[in-house]
Amino acid sequence: MADQTAKPIFEVKFDAAGKAVGKMRNEVTLVARQPFQTTNMLATDEGAFQGGEETAPTPLEYFLTGLVGCLMTQIRVFAKRMKVQIDDLEVTCQAHWSAHKDEVGPYQGRPEGFQINVRVETPEGRARIEELVGAARRGCFVEATLAQANTIEHSIDVVGETSASA
Repeated sequence: MADQTAKPIFEVKFDAAGKAVGKMRNEVTLVARQPFQTTNMLATDEGAFQGGEETAPTPLEYFLTGLVGCLMTQIRVFAKRMKVQIDDLEVTCQAHWSAHKDEVGPYQGRPEGFQINVRVETPEGRARIEELVGAARRGCFVEATLAQANTIEHSIDVVGETSASA
């Protein structure tokens, strides 16, 4: 297991800023700060079920794209560095969430689990591929985020707030 106190090889830092622009559409500007710099805009929307117009993928679709895409990228990057031949690669993920009654809001989301299948076409042996996939899983920032409890801090700015007392 890696030493959690050791100096990092590199850091990954992003800023994301979203703006509501339609019924349920959001436009999110993503700024990569480290280890590369780039800016992209991704839109999200919802289907009619949530009052959206399906003008863009849902946040959960991006989330799963990030999970599968990150693992696939790491498998391919690590294969080159570990000198493991991969002729073809497919990753599938079945994700399950459920909505449960909430004391204040309409519901609260609960993750039920993720089943990821990695299919590799290769002349390498199973042990070598298992070693590669294990290393790639440890290197996948999205899977690493899901695999541990995380601290998520929120701050709230209320613009135009009026006092309830007269």
